[in-house]
Amino acid sequence: MEYNTSKTHLEMPEYGRIIQQLVERCKELEDRDERNEMAVAIVDFMGQRNPQLRDESNYKHKLWDHLFILSKYDLDVDSPYHIPTQEELKVKPKRMEYPKLQGDFKFYGKSILQLIDKAIELEAGDEKDALIQVIANNMKKSYNVYNKEHVQDEVIFRHLKDLSENRLDLTILDSLEKSKIYYATNRTNKSNPRNNPKTQNTRKNFQNNKNRK
Repeated sequence: MEYNTSKTHLEMPEYGRIIQQLVERCKELEDRDERNEMAVAIVDFMGQRNPQLRDESNYKHKLWDHLFILSKYDLDVDSPYHIPTQEELKVKPKRMEYPKLQGDFKFYGKSILQLIDKAIELEAGDEKDALIQVIANNMKKSYNVYNKEHVQDEVIFRHLKDLSENRLDLTILDSLEKSKIYYATNRTNKSNPRNNPKTQNTRKNFQNNKNRK
């Protein structure tokens, strides 16, 4: 009885020993056209053995890369893609940075980060101050909606400093209610009757009574 441990090492066990043997046979063919034809057939067979790869947009490219891995990068055929080298595939991917929006920050969203980056780029002045206050107000709204509870402004100020890496600071304000942006927004909503639910209901009732007549 022959044990697997005594057999040839499988470069990619998920493809099985049959495909490994086919690749070895392909390498032995002297005629290049025959090797090319067999390589294409092997790739198709590999796709049938691993149908889950078909869900990926570049699955064909991946199968050809696997073919060269199975051949130990020693297969002279015409590939429709760049032929990888052992050094290329062994390069470690770049370390990914942890996202800033974690824990207390995850509900603010990427748009807040983009606005913060924009505010950091602006030179000191009224435009930058106004944008910072807009950001803080939107952060407060997001916090209240997500957590379903009122948040103190000092918490928003602290989060803003953390997300901007201490480059945006609103601690000079006692609260967001004292910012010009806050007052301008609320004053607009109150002065515009279309934004008032009571006014909208009154208009609706008036229109209904008018239609009855």
